Amino acid sequence: MRFEGKVALVTGGSRGIGAATCRRLAAEGAKVWVGFVHQEDAAHAVVTDIREAGGEAEPLRIDVRSTESVNDAVATVFADRRRIDVLVNSAGITRDGLLLGMDEEQWTDVLDTNATGSFRVIKAVGRMMLMKRSGSIVLLSSVAGQKAGRGHANYAASKGAVEALTRAMAVELSKKKIRVNAVAPGVIVTDMSARVREAAQDQILGEILLQRFGQPEEVAAVIAFVASDDAAYMTGQVLAVDGGLKM
Repeated sequence: MRFEGKVALVTGGSRGIGAATCRRLAAEGAKVWVGFVHQEDAAHAVVTDIREAGGEAEPLRIDVRSTESVNDAVATVFADRRRIDVLVNSAGITRDGLLLGMDEEQWTDVLDTNATGSFRVIKAVGRMMLMKRSGSIVLLSSVAGQKAGRGHANYAASKGAVEALTRAMAVELSKKKIRVNAVAPGVIVTDMSARVREAAQDQILGEILLQRFGQPEEVAAVIAFVASDDAAYMTGQVLAVDGGLKM
């Protein structure tokens, strides 16, 4: 029960890694706010699962592309118990395409959601954490931030930015006892990776040392560790959970 009595906000919490993270944090005692934009039914399903297991959770509409939406959502969470102890920014999108054929909308949509969205959420939640002079922020990067593939220029750039932002915010917030780290998943069995896994399964598996795709729960376990006091001496780090893909 590493998070007993603590409050956690997970953006992109309605499915995939975000949903698994919500369940994991709640199972360890946190009250979890399950962030979503369009997947309201899925978010309510995650909340129901958590409550049926004896945990605490609430759905929360939060669009990381909108400063107003982020600020309103964070204010709602803070007003509940006057604290936010853990932020996991899992919200992200892909808009794959070769760079020379990519239009600006494909580029800006991904950068605005994945990179600038992280900035918006850290800024809003960080202000609340400053009041308590404590907190743990975990951003979701990707193996693509260091090992890009064809058609992933926008996504790779956004995740590279997330990793740089992680280090910069760790420097800025360390004196206030707020830790900032990132977790970089490889190819995980989620809706987001389905097209890539189907198109190049054999090739990708041939590059993964463990010779299998990862599960959302395996990433959630690492996120929970990084967010917890077990990782109290870690900040500014990017932990890969990729089965050895970068090797």
